[in-house]
Amino acid sequence: MKGTISLLAVFFVLLLLLPCLGLGGSSANSTSSNSSHTTASASSSAASSASSPKPSTASTAATAKVSGKTFRILDKASSTVLTVDELDFVRGTVATEMSPDSPQEALKAQTVAAYTYYSRLRQQQKQKPDSTLQGADFSCDTGKWLIYVTNDQMKAKWKEDYTKFYNNLAPAVESVYGKVLRSGNDLIDATYYAISSGRTEDAANVWGTASPCLSPVASPADIYAPGYLSTVQMSSAQFQSAAAGLGCTLSGDASTWVGDMKRTESGMVTSMQLGGKSVKGTDARTAFGLRSANFSVTYANGNFTFSVKGYGHGVGMSQTGAVSMAEQGEPYTRILSWYYPGSSLTAV
Repeated sequence: MKGTISLLAVFFVLLLLLPCLGLGGSSANSTSSNSSHTTASASSSAASSASSPKPSTASTAATAKVSGKTFRILDKASSTVLTVDELDFVRGTVATEMSPDSPQEALKAQTVAAYTYYSRLRQQQKQKPDSTLQGADFSCDTGKWLIYVTNDQMKAKWKEDYTKFYNNLAPAVESVYGKVLRSGNDLIDATYYAISSGRTEDAANVWGTASPCLSPVASPADIYAPGYLSTVQMSSAQFQSAAAGLGCTLSGDASTWVGDMKRTESGMVTSMQLGGKSVKGTDARTAFGLRSANFSVTYANGNFTFSVKGYGHGVGMSQTGAVSMAEQGEPYTRILSWYYPGSSLTAV
């Protein structure tokens, strides 16, 4: 009987302990399950993060592509010589020359022309150093957005449009970086400017010396561009003062001060008579503050009025013409071969 009671007691105790053992096992399993779920979630999150594309952001000076080659540039704004990566420079100079939302092919043409032009200057500087450059290849003025600006300056000027503009400009520049224009083995003087008068000029007419691949070509779209026509009006006294800078002494009847003008086939004034003295059209452009040397002048009611066509020296690539050609579907190679006839496109 005692043995039976003892067995029953043991059995009863076991019945009491079984729920506790079950709860303990359940609790352990639950912890293990939660731990596995947490790990799985973390793994899933990491996998998702790794597989999901990252948000597109504009390149910055810190993340932009670099070439490993440099230009040395005397910055007139700070009077210091900057050592600038070539790709950084080309992005910066294209930003100063052409609207950053221009068609890709126009930006590519501008890139090649600029890289050729400044590579040629660097080459010339090495061969015949100019001491005023303080060891630099050429000069710029970042404060006036002349020739080169930094990425931070682009951000400051373009503000909320920075991402859009940079993401249009940078790929175009980077896709053709390293390509140059040559005549034989020599880099050409790949000059450019804003707007032609409808036809580009011969380098010999502007600078006195012919240059390979800088002969006149038609650029008809320019005549429809905003800014193609401009006027400058000045009083007789102002005209006299400007003419004095050209060594011309004007007196008497103001209506007789301006004499015959000689022009190129493209329309640029090569020479004009001022008070009986012959002056160069390019010098007159500078003295009277005109946008180009393709101008005419009239006198009425004590005032002189200049009517000016185009904007710039007119030699080489018209940037307005390049944009127009790109908008019509022409590739950058065609734009370059048109404005620099006889040139060849090669890699450095």
